[in-house]
Amino acid sequence: MDRERTNQDAMRAAGGGGGRPAPSRTSQSVASLRSQLLRPSSPGGDTTAQVGLCAGMAPTRSLWLRAHLTARTRFVDDEVLRAIEGGTSQIVILGAGYDDRALRFRSPRVHYFELDHPTTQSDKRQRLRRMGADLTHVTLEAADFRSDDVAAVLARSGHRADLPSLFICEGLLVYLDQATILGLLARLRSRAAPGSSLAASLAVHPDGIDTGVVLDRANTARPDASAEPWLTILPAASHLGLITRSGWVPTSCRDDATFGAGAPPGRSLCLVAQPAGAPLAPGRPEH
Repeated sequence: MDRERTNQDAMRAAGGGGGRPAPSRTSQSVASLRSQLLRPSSPGGDTTAQVGLCAGMAPTRSLWLRAHLTARTRFVDDEVLRAIEGGTSQIVILGAGYDDRALRFRSPRVHYFELDHPTTQSDKRQRLRRMGADLTHVTLEAADFRSDDVAAVLARSGHRADLPSLFICEGLLVYLDQATILGLLARLRSRAAPGSSLAASLAVHPDGIDTGVVLDRANTARPDASAEPWLTILPAASHLGLITRSGWVPTSCRDDATFGAGAPPGRSLCLVAQPAGAPLAPGRPEH
């Protein structure tokens, strides 16, 4: 379910022979690392789900990701629990990969919608079937964020635009170009009833550094970059401006170094935003 992954055509290079598409290798690396973390769960949640989803996956090659992933996981887990406790009945996970939250945080009257590349979704569906997972309140939909109308995909899947939702973009936006990010978030805004929120991780770099150089260096250091390249790393102000232009108002923004997982500062932000025009939720300090 979860993933740090791309919706690039080059995804087929992640292990499929003869040009056949293969599930995202980066998504699998993220899931494998996450299966080793100590995490909360809902009273009815399945704490073994992440391990089950990772069964048979190749050993991860992304140990460098662990500190950032740990911080992000804590952040999103907290937002999911906050949403559930606040009465949000719909949780939408974009680029879900092998994320286990629909099972780990299973709760009465809460429905999970997971969107990801068709090949990864197909592999995950098979894994869930082998696990005998209860998917009564889980909907898996295939989507290519570059070309598909996510608002239409959600509407077809039974998502209700008149009820509050938590939209999660964890480890996703870095794989999309800026135009795609704007379109995706704007379409999510169109489905966001009052009381909805967006939780997202943003890849950032210090001011005064050329963004193209940053991307080149980052992708050169990544083993899966040829199949799943990073496309958007921006100065913090520019990234927050992108969020605002898409129809969302940031209400909380934390460097993931503040989560105590050992992540180096200045590289990733954990953002919470609300739909533009909606009353701001109380009790959220802005950073």
